[in-house]
Amino acid sequence: MTSTYWKVIIAYIIMQFSALVGIPLLVKLGIGNELDYDARMTLLFSYWTTISFTLGLLIILWLLRKDFQEKDLRGPQSSIFQTIIWSILGFWMALFGQGIAAMVQQQLFGIEPGSENTQQIMEFISSSAAIIFAVAIAGPILEEIIFRKIIFGVLYKKYNFAVGLIVSSLLFAVVHQEFEHLLIYFVMGAIFAFLYVKTNRIIVPIIAHVSMNSFVVLVQQIFREDIERQLEKLEQMQSFIYLFL
Repeated sequence: MTSTYWKVIIAYIIMQFSALVGIPLLVKLGIGNELDYDARMTLLFSYWTTISFTLGLLIILWLLRKDFQEKDLRGPQSSIFQTIIWSILGFWMALFGQGIAAMVQQQLFGIEPGSENTQQIMEFISSSAAIIFAVAIAGPILEEIIFRKIIFGVLYKKYNFAVGLIVSSLLFAVVHQEFEHLLIYFVMGAIFAFLYVKTNRIIVPIIAHVSMNSFVVLVQQIFREDIERQLEKLEQMQSFIYLFL
């Protein structure tokens, strides 16, 4: 792994933990003083996530400014037309793979669909719409750079596709800290790794990932009340069924 890649990883780690310093700084600046504690913390976290992800993305793109000019993996790169097609297909593959993984989790392990991360993000968006940039654009770009371009890319070139896919996808899943949904994140990571190798262009999994996150945020925002009502009905039906078991 090159020194530049290590610098990128260190920058990413600092970004992830920067809230430990950033949020107290925003508190000292008096932001959100008029709000109660919970609402204020949500607002401050939304603000700092937007700031840190934006700065992190700019720094990492600058560090990789020369690396992006070189071909990443073995083999030829896809044409512009193929890149567009695989970017579109990748979006649907990610959604389909996520749905299949969720069904497998529910059928085999009894894990109910729904993500705490997604629900928290929706609360943050309700507090500050600016965080949409971090969640839908900056976050996916950073994750594809770290987990696909660097971690997967290095392991793929040193070992093989299987090793790169398993390690990078598992790390991708663990970092999201939703251990009951490890399979979902692992499948998503595997799909993005496949897209990267298929096209030899990191922009393809980036577009697919950004599109998927943007789609989820959009659906959650537009149909949030309907989704909550459906979940409540589902819980009521399950409670009713359990009475007869």
